[in-house]
Amino acid sequence: MQQTKEPYFSQWETPEMTLPVIAEGPSALVRDPLWRHSGAETIEEYVRWAAHVCGMACLKMILAARDEIHPTLELARACAAYGGYVVNEIDASIKGLIYAPFVKFVAERFGLSAETMTNVDTAAIPELLSKRQFFIASVHHAIRWPEREPPSKGGHLVLVTAASPETARFHNPSGHDQASQADVTLPLAVFDRFFANRGIAVGF
Repeated sequence: MQQTKEPYFSQWETPEMTLPVIAEGPSALVRDPLWRHSGAETIEEYVRWAAHVCGMACLKMILAARDEIHPTLELARACAAYGGYVVNEIDASIKGLIYAPFVKFVAERFGLSAETMTNVDTAAIPELLSKRQFFIASVHHAIRWPEREPPSKGGHLVLVTAASPETARFHNPSGHDQASQADVTLPLAVFDRFFANRGIAVGF
């Protein structure tokens, strides 16, 4: 497979913040020097949202592939207005990404063709990508360490950009180094250990 043409974006404005976030939790992001680039109005808003915007980072990468750059938090706020996130101001919790409202959001706001997919067999990903350019896949965040056995599947989103009968290639918004961030290529059997068999197929 040739290298992808999709730009890479982390869900943090400074991609190197992944290991501090793993070690300390989202509060580590108060030290992110680039936080204003996210579109957040305050550092507190950035820290509150950053752990929840892997899906928005995937969307940002898709839109960047057609030369549109949108700040991640601006995408998140717009998606929340469609119900793609449920924001609780009482306990400050954020739930999402919720797939069905996201599909409507990207269709109406950006003219993207998107479809929620469930019960997706890992071996079917290459065929899926023959019909749509991208697959936002639900995986366990430990996929950044593919040699490890994940405790469960799903909970994190990565942007699958290509697949063959043997491998899948993807951008991981919370990769901790260059090798685990952009154009990560794994055997389908390894990807399967992390993949929750659901996601969103997206095309222009």
